[in-house]
Parts: sequence; structure tokens; C-alpha cells
Amino acid sequence: MTAVRTMTATVAPAGGGTLTPLEKIEGALDAVLPDQHPLVAEAAAAGAAAAGEHAAGLGAEGAEPEAESARPAHQARVSFVGAGPGDPDLLTVRGAAALAEADVLVLDQLLAERFRPLARVDVHVIELGGQPADGSAGVPGHAACPDLVLRAMADAVGAGRHVVRLLDGDPGLFSPLEVEAAACAKAEVPFEVVPGLARATTVPMFAGIPLSRGSIGDVRLLSAPHPQAGEDFTAWSDWHRQLGEAGASATTLVLQGVGDRIEEVAAELLAAGRPGNTPVAVTVDGSLTSQRTVTGTLDRIAAALKAERFTNPGPNTVVVVGAVVEQRAGLSWYESKPLFGWRVLVPRTKEQAGALSEQLRRYGAVPTEVPTISVEPPRTPQQMERAVKGLVTGRYEWVAFTSANAVKAVREKFEDYGLDARAFAGIKVAAVGEQTSKALRAFGVVPDLVPTGEQSAAGLLAEFPAFDPAFDPIERVFLPRADIATETLSAGLVELGWEVDDVTAYRTVRAAPPAESIREAIKGGGFDAVLFTSSSTVRNLVGIAGKPHNCTVIACIGPATAQTAKEHGLRVDVLSATPSAAALAEALADFGTTRRAAQIAAGDPVLRPSERTRARRRKA
Repeated sequence: MTAVRTMTATVAPAGGGTLTPLEKIEGALDAVLPDQHPLVAEAAAAGAAAAGEHAAGLGAEGAEPEAESARPAHQARVSFVGAGPGDPDLLTVRGAAALAEADVLVLDQLLAERFRPLARVDVHVIELGGQPADGSAGVPGHAACPDLVLRAMADAVGAGRHVVRLLDGDPGLFSPLEVEAAACAKAEVPFEVVPGLARATTVPMFAGIPLSRGSIGDVRLLSAPHPQAGEDFTAWSDWHRQLGEAGASATTLVLQGVGDRIEEVAAELLAAGRPGNTPVAVTVDGSLTSQRTVTGTLDRIAAALKAERFTNPGPNTVVVVGAVVEQRAGLSWYESKPLFGWRVLVPRTKEQAGALSEQLRRYGAVPTEVPTISVEPPRTPQQMERAVKGLVTGRYEWVAFTSANAVKAVREKFEDYGLDARAFAGIKVAAVGEQTSKALRAFGVVPDLVPTGEQSAAGLLAEFPAFDPAFDPIERVFLPRADIATETLSAGLVELGWEVDDVTAYRTVRAAPPAESIREAIKGGGFDAVLFTSSSTVRNLVGIAGKPHNCTVIACIGPATAQTAKEHGLRVDVLSATPSAAALAEALADFGTTRRAAQIAAGDPVLRPSERTRARRRKA
């Protein structure tokens, strides 16, 4: 029996009226899972607020008003969408569009965490493939819809809803599409199929293994029956027959669904005649940053997996058997990224770390954003109010922004007064660096001055023009900044002949401590690297979460930040050549590349810093 989990509470129609389509789905789920099942109770609690809103929208007689979200008849349908091998970035453009407009989303529980964020906030989600009610093991990645849910999906389409059924890989290959689409056709429910990248062909490419040499080749794809999936004797006899045929030939073989039965499959292939020295590659978590590939020969692959501590490979593991595996030595492009699989702590909010985190992902890292400061308004807002008034009345020749937070503070004050970027007309604007410049451009302001060298207060001061009464009709500069900022820029501008309105635009206070799991990972060596982008991030991170483990790579944006890190007892491994977040990420990637090359040259396994910590613990 397939377990089902709904993320919306059951709603009883007021006054005994007609059930809405979503209520029909929920009713079907109640039939699949008895009321006493904990998943039903959880769903009811999670959706109580939504239920109240829905009930309030019913008519006086309990009948549902005409649904504004109901679609024209030609748009209401079931879309069978291929999710690809795992990474949401590999979803097709058409698949992403269908997911974004779905009213109801039906998907495997293992896909929910990665793909649910791509759908609307108010989408009705039904998860399949969890723990069955009878307590037996599920079949992750390949769960089919129960008949009651299929019928409820049909009712939803009949009421003008768009239902997306998200399927692992490509719907046309090793999936329940045939059964579910046939049910739609039988019920005369309109449906479409949006193909996705097939796991069987995509994962080998992420492992650096093209399945053919040039335009000529012979590839055989096999998917194993699952012990808990209910396949009959015929399915199992076909599987063993196909393994025997594959073992008796030299065809490139791609296997899915083998899971922890790799040793058993290898034995069958050997018994059927495949040579023991046939190359084999086993890849888990294909296309994700947790991907791992182990290679060996057919007669030794089980020992190779044991040596690499591969335990309980999941049903979505992909196995390639054949000479094409030899190409991996020269074509491994994904797992050889500079920071592949590195868990990197970025002490910033998600909004502030957007570009930096994306750059780290391109290097193969898994960034975790942890805010170390909280930005709050100044205690006395009168200074800011006078300064903003001065911008409008022509009091300033220049405005100098030293952070994106300063831009945000001024922008919010503008919005309070009904102003916009036009208020900067006739005023020259300076930005301390690229991130501040980006925040200004998002506001509609193109800065007149951004340092070409060092991106800091000192760098900005080095390129700031001196006051010249012959060319500058106004001698005053507005400098919105944090309450803890140094006087370097303000004092330097005064030396250049300017009068400066040095205004506290925002206060920085220490953020709340992160979750306990994050704190334990910081202190216990769970992170491979930490990026420090200022001295305050060092002080605040140590203050709210403790010192990073000594195995963790410490990367600092500049000498001042590095000095603060050393004062807190941290070893600085990476120092950015220029004080910018992009240069810091690049410096960490260069460090990762050098470290990887040294491990390979020494004949050592390529391990991340956090993995070496675990290895030492095992030896101890």
C-alpha cells in the first residue's frame, strides 16, 4: 500500500453543501489513510487556518461560490511532468512553467523538499511514497497514485483545476506513467506529458561517462523490480532473464533500481559470461552536490563499494557496466569541481548572500547562510529625516553609500515619504563597492563613482574628488552609515574640503543564535569552510555560535578581517587578493583546487575537510 500525505486540512462543507474539488481530494485521502493515522492529524493541524478561510468563503446556503481560480476548460488538465534526475535546475522550461501554475501538485515525498518551492505558495500538495500505514518499507522514487487519489484528481480537473503529477526522471522511462495516464484516458480526463531528463542517461554524464562512443553504440537500460513494489513472478523472471542476456553480451549496460543488491547483480552478470575485468561505475545522488561515484571491475565492485563506505545505496542509484566507464578518468567534470560537495558557511542573510552563494554553487559547494547581524532602525530617526529632506531641497552635492544596508535604509525612508529615485536628480552618488552599486541600481540609481581598486572606505576615499568651489556649487556630502562604522571616510572627506553630514542610517546588532544543528556543525567540524566578509562577522559568529572547528577552512575578505579572526584563535587559510565577496569565493575555489591536486599527487583519497575529521574519529 502506498502512503499518502496531504498538506491541506480536510474541510467539511458548511450546511451540508456540495464538496469542492479539493475537499474531494481530501476525502479520498481520508479513505486511503484512516483518521487515526498520524499523517492525517498532522495535515489537519497544518491546514487549520486555510480551512477556516475556505469555509468563510462559502455561500450562506453552504454552496461554493464560483471559483475565481477555476480555469477555462481547455486549460484544466493533468500534466505528467518529468522532474529529471534530482537537481531542480535540470527541470525543463516547460516543466517549470507547468509546476509554477499548478493548482494541485502530486509528487513523491523524496521530491517534495527540492521541487515544492517551485510551485505557488497556495498550491495543494499531495505527497506519495512515505511510510505505508502497515509499517512496511516504501518504494521511494517510484510510488504510483492510489486509485482514489486518481479519481479525486479527475474531479479536480473537472472543476477547472490544473493538476501536476511530478515523476522522477523522464515519465516515459521506468515510471508509473503508463498506468496513471491510462486511468486518465479511461475517465476522459485531458492530460499532457512533459518529458524530463532521464536518470539513466543523465546521471552517467554527470559522472563523466558518455554512454556511447561517437554516433555509434549499443546501450541497454534495465530497471530492477523492487521487493516492496508488489511485482509478480513474471516481472522477476523477466529481470533475471534480461540480466542473463546482458551478461552474455558486450553491450553497455545501465541499471536502475538495484539499490543494495549490486553484489547480487554482479554475480549474475559474471555467471552469464561477462568478464570479471569489465569496468563498472556506481553513482548515488546523481546531479546533486552529494553525488558520489565509485568505479571498479565487475568482480571487485562490491569490495570497492565497501572500501569507500558506500552503505545502503538507494533505489535511484545508477550503475553503468561496460568499457565506456573508462572515459570517466578524463571526462569527470562534475565531481572534480574545486569545491564539490563542500559545505560552506556564509555569515550573511539569504538576501545579502545571493550572488556569493550562487558563485559558490557554481564551484560545486553547498552554501548555508547564517545571519550574524540584525539591521534595525536608528534609535533617533530625526537625523535621517532631516537628511532626506535635505536631498529633496538641494542641500547636498554628493551622497556616499558604504553598504547595501545604507541603500536599503535610505530607500525605505524615501518610500515612507512617497519619494523615489527621481529625488537623486542633480546629486552625485558614490558607492563603496559592487554590492552597494548593485543595490543602488535596483533602486534605479546609477552611481557616479565606484572605486576601481580597493572596494572599501579607504578605496573610495582614495578616488573621491576634493572640493573645488569653482566646480562644486555645494560643499556638503551626505554619508548614511551604520552606527558602528569607523570615522575613516568621514574624516578623510573633511580633509578633502567637504562638509559631511555623518548620519546613522541603521544600527547593527548581534543576530539571534542559529539552530542547534548549525551550532553543532560549526563547533564539531560539520562545515568544510567559513567565509568571513568583515571583522564584525567574525566577532558575531563566534559570539552566537562558537568557534569553528580547527579542521574548518577559514577564508577572510581582507587583512583586517584576518587579524580579527586570529585574535579569536582561528587559523586563517585563505585571504582574498581584493576585498570583494566574489574575489573571496574565487580564492576559496583556488584553495580547493590546490588541495585536491595535492591529495591526488600524494595518492590519497580526495576528501573534504569535514570528511578528514570523521576519518580521524573512526581511527581513534
